[in-house]
Amino acid sequence: MAYKNLKHFIDTLDKAGELIRIKTYVDPKLEIAEITDRVSKSPNGGKALLFENTGYDFPVLINSMGSYKRMCMALGVQELDDVANEIEALVKLLSKPKEGLLDKLAMLPKLGQFASWMPKVVSGKGACQEVVMADPDLTKIPVMQCWPKDGGPFITLPVIHTKDPNTGTRNVGMYRMQVFDKTLTGMHWHKHKVSAKHFMEYKKLKKRMPVAVILGGDPAYTYSATAPLPENVDEYMLAGFLRKQKVELVKCITQPEIEVPADADFVIEGYVDPEEELIWEGPFGDHTGYYSLADWYPRFHVTAITHRKDAVYPSTIVGIPPQEDAWIGKATERIFLAPIKMTMVPEIIDMEMPVEGVFHNLVIAQIKKDYPGQAQKVMNAMWGAGQMMFNKILAVADEGTNIQDYKELARYMFKNLNPATDIYFSQGPMDVLDHSCSKMGFGGKMCIDGTRKYEEEIESELIIEKHPFNKEEILKRFPEVKGINDSLLKEDIPCILVSVQKARPLHIRELNEQIYSLPEMTAVKMVLYVEHTVDVSDLASALWRFCNNLDPRRDSFVVRPALPGHPGKTGAGIGMDGTLKTRLLDNFERDWPNIIVADDATIKIVDEKWQSLNIGPFIASPSHKYKSQMYGEEAVVPQ
Repeated sequence: MAYKNLKHFIDTLDKAGELIRIKTYVDPKLEIAEITDRVSKSPNGGKALLFENTGYDFPVLINSMGSYKRMCMALGVQELDDVANEIEALVKLLSKPKEGLLDKLAMLPKLGQFASWMPKVVSGKGACQEVVMADPDLTKIPVMQCWPKDGGPFITLPVIHTKDPNTGTRNVGMYRMQVFDKTLTGMHWHKHKVSAKHFMEYKKLKKRMPVAVILGGDPAYTYSATAPLPENVDEYMLAGFLRKQKVELVKCITQPEIEVPADADFVIEGYVDPEEELIWEGPFGDHTGYYSLADWYPRFHVTAITHRKDAVYPSTIVGIPPQEDAWIGKATERIFLAPIKMTMVPEIIDMEMPVEGVFHNLVIAQIKKDYPGQAQKVMNAMWGAGQMMFNKILAVADEGTNIQDYKELARYMFKNLNPATDIYFSQGPMDVLDHSCSKMGFGGKMCIDGTRKYEEEIESELIIEKHPFNKEEILKRFPEVKGINDSLLKEDIPCILVSVQKARPLHIRELNEQIYSLPEMTAVKMVLYVEHTVDVSDLASALWRFCNNLDPRRDSFVVRPALPGHPGKTGAGIGMDGTLKTRLLDNFERDWPNIIVADDATIKIVDEKWQSLNIGPFIASPSHKYKSQMYGEEAVVPQ
């Protein structure tokens, strides 16, 4: 389904009972984000919110794709798997042998469909250019500051257009933009991104780089800008495929080399000068749930701002999961399963990216296993595939389990797992937002092979002796251990979570050896360590903290404890250190970011304003839950 514009999508959400219009004044600085954080963490993602009274000429739409239903509505489908199924059918049709004239003629309608999805540049002005700001001024747009230690206001849903200066190939991506003044922002593109490559080409040519940013329009544009497409695939071809209608583009007014969708709500035109000094950008409360820390990025100079007469400013917040981005990630997980399956990993059956893993930290792949070593083959293929190169922990299961049922999955994988032989470590490129890496953008990876094993894959018999587990005895024996969650043992999942107050170098490694020397640990295959501020009884939050703070290659400790009564035999277990890393205790030389919480003043304002918002029953701030887990008040943890 093609939406005529963002207002059309808003009206559709409204009719479906998926939108709340808020008429009370709410400040885009911190208040909108605090309200949205409460709503987006409510069951099924809450509702989309339209803030109609922001102190600006434009309303703010947020959480518009923040549920499974609204993500489907944004893409015009009943189920996200419908898109994957259609892609798979298309690829099969195009790739099957064409035996004769009739087979070839049967292809013509599909080829016609392809043509109808291709973006087209049209002459004249678009609705996105109905109003041209005489004096371009970003401060007249309700750009939000989301979190108290953010470097300032950030545009969080920008669809950014660049072109390769040598080939003219377009790229459409999404990178946050910190607003510094009315015509200056940062351009936060990472070195792995296509726009950054375009930037480097302009740098070689010593030429200014034209850039255009759109906000709004059909939500398919926003989604396509986030999609992990190959470099040679135009994002607007994907958008055309999703909306079943080509994207009509118009030339920008001051940067005519760049074309943008005619039906966008806002267009911000400008340039980046590769010869110019970089600007100190950040911090920013990011999708990992931690602040991404300040660094040097290119300056974007605004030359024009145009917008629709009825423009709506679309925004989002990211932070401690779940947030709206979890559902955008779910769409990518489902839609891109088919291309992965058909081009790189034909044995893959299904894929899951749990919200606690914030996309790249944890990926579960289910395969049809036919031979020994197949999980490792899949591991190498996936780590070599596009943005999957940023994956930190890859868990591989086979067709013997349901990967959507996490408890069933864990039972199955641990049953098949020898911690000493079935966990594989590597290193390579990581997301620059991964703060656990010793070197920025480069760190450890881990593959957990939980598939059933062929004889060739079994090195030796793993002896499991079950003894009653006494967590009180461990707490008494090791005073640095502040909490133990052994609830998974009761579910026949041999894994415990332990919170530790770390006090010396190599503390976790040594503690792990001491704990595994206890008789009751012979049946425990894995221990996950988190810092003492983390509530290990809250499994989802503890796993989120653990995944963020772990460099698997550096922080994993395999042990083979002796087994009394089994001469020459050893058990096997693994401990993983998901605690905060410091210079003093871990020789960790990078700054460590704090987790993201709202400040008390903003929480109080929203509490007092809640009844007038007409959102529904009072929702307490999610930040209350995490206040005790912070280290100081700043974005950077004191070392």
